Amino acid sequence: MVLDREKIDFYLTDLETPVGKVISVTISLLVLVSSGIFVAETYDLSQEARWELRVLDNCVLIIFAGEYLLRLWSTKDRIKYILSFYAIIDLISILPSFIGLVNISFIRLLRWFRILRLLRFIDKKFLIGSISNQDSVIFARILFTLFAIVFVFSGLIYQVEHPVNPQNFDTFLDAFYFSVVTMTTVGFGDVIPISELGRLLTVLMILTGVALIPWQIGDLIRRLVKTANQVETVCQGCGLAFHDADAVFCKRCGKQL
Repeated sequence: MVLDREKIDFYLTDLETPVGKVISVTISLLVLVSSGIFVAETYDLSQEARWELRVLDNCVLIIFAGEYLLRLWSTKDRIKYILSFYAIIDLISILPSFIGLVNISFIRLLRWFRILRLLRFIDKKFLIGSISNQDSVIFARILFTLFAIVFVFSGLIYQVEHPVNPQNFDTFLDAFYFSVVTMTTVGFGDVIPISELGRLLTVLMILTGVALIPWQIGDLIRRLVKTANQVETVCQGCGLAFHDADAVFCKRCGKQL
């Protein structure tokens, strides 16, 4: 039984073996499917289509819940796992759906954080098999972080404002437009939240946009400039792809190039 736990824990965290990659790709695709369902539900759909989406989302939820329980069961230090960043994100992604069964609608706002589950795989240098060096990982994380922040805020503002302000927040695209305009501090003023919670979220968007987006974009530009001044020489030791033109040894592991 101990061996089984070790195997499960290994495959749930491994991104190198075929089994580990299949599990990772499957979870990533399910996260995207779930996020797509959330977006689709903001549009005018037939009852049959909504029922099919709900069934699909419930299936994804069951898989996520099973994955969380497997990770909790197979890990050696359960307390450390429960308090870890990714475990909290995993729990946030599944808890609102179960709590929603007893009509606590406010907590269901947290379901939009499910997209953050993809950070686990980007952090592990894995994104559909295309990321193989640290610079690419950082590049991907910057882009995904910007997208995830806008996506989460768009979902939150939609769910808060749509019931009381449907003319301005009719679909997810309306909320996405508002989030981008707000977080970039352009502020056209053509879409305005009217609820107190919606205005609070708008303030948080502005603060996030002012504090985070310039920093992330600046880091991204620095990475691009840094890469532009280097040549592609893949290190056989650690896989670092770019080095200075006159480099003889890898700056990360010291292996001769």
